[in-house]
Amino acid sequence: MKHTLRSIAFAGFTVITAIAAPRAFDFKDPKGVNAIQFSLDSLLEPIAGSASDVAGTVSFDTADVAATKGKIVVATSSLKTPNATMTEHIAGAKWIDAAKNPEISFEFEKLSDVKSVGANQWSATATGKFTLKGVTKDVTVPVKLSYLADALEKRTRPGNKGDLLVVRGEFSVQRGDFGIQPGENEDKVSPVIQLTFGLVGSAPKA
Repeated sequence: MKHTLRSIAFAGFTVITAIAAPRAFDFKDPKGVNAIQFSLDSLLEPIAGSASDVAGTVSFDTADVAATKGKIVVATSSLKTPNATMTEHIAGAKWIDAAKNPEISFEFEKLSDVKSVGANQWSATATGKFTLKGVTKDVTVPVKLSYLADALEKRTRPGNKGDLLVVRGEFSVQRGDFGIQPGENEDKVSPVIQLTFGLVGSAPKA
């Protein structure tokens, strides 16, 4: 009898652990639509564009949202604006120097101020390190997370089982802090880079 009770307790613990275990969500979007928007809203020449080559992995657990960790990486070569000359200029050595700095990344270490804002939706503040042009700075980013169980096939193809994690947010950085022409041409180009993202990660199921 005691052996049976121990077996039942162990089985129950195993099931709970499996349900509560964090899962890895891959942000290399199979649809290829993940992108991060950027803008520098200057008086004379506002700049706006996006970076489309997004990858990374986020560890997420609905039972412990605050423990969410991960890293999002963007290929600098994917940064584009509507103007080809401006795109080339941004990729140049005086700006992000894409040839020497192939990646822009945000590695977040924890979430704080986690609040439920709906069914399987949370708002929080992500704390981590943002790297641009080879310079890394600590940042805090307000984010919203949405967990969509069994939604992968709805977004991709029937039979493609899995869950989705959507991460949305917006923050700004000073370009001068990252060695991008600090204090220069502020009449034409804003010193502030605004970044907006809405990214989808997937966790396939067998």
